[in-house]
Amino acid sequence: MSNQNPAFIWIDHRVAKVFHANAETSAPSIVHSNHPHQHLHHKANSIDSGHARVDKDFLERVATAVARADAILITGPASAKTELKRHLEDLHPRIAANVTGVQTLDHPSDGQLLAHARRFFEPEPTVR
Repeated sequence: MSNQNPAFIWIDHRVAKVFHANAETSAPSIVHSNHPHQHLHHKANSIDSGHARVDKDFLERVATAVARADAILITGPASAKTELKRHLEDLHPRIAANVTGVQTLDHPSDGQLLAHARRFFEPEPTVR
């Protein structure tokens, strides 16, 4: 696969940082969730799971931000990364086909994120 336009996403339930390798700047595009940050606790004998509901509008805006990428790496600390992948598979199969990896990353700096993305998308050395 030719990775001429790769995108790298770090996502949690509040914010997504989207880096494009071919961008003029190394600054990410930031996509914010519309849901206010809530720290939910699961209570005994409650019907719900205690987890925040998925902000589908947020996931849709992240999908739009990577729609033109030909290779996509999704990272993040918790379940938002798999929720994004599932959202892409369900509603945007063309974009989902370009997801080349889903990895757990805690809360690295932007510089650490860029270094990780460069290593991930770096072409394999040719063996002679």
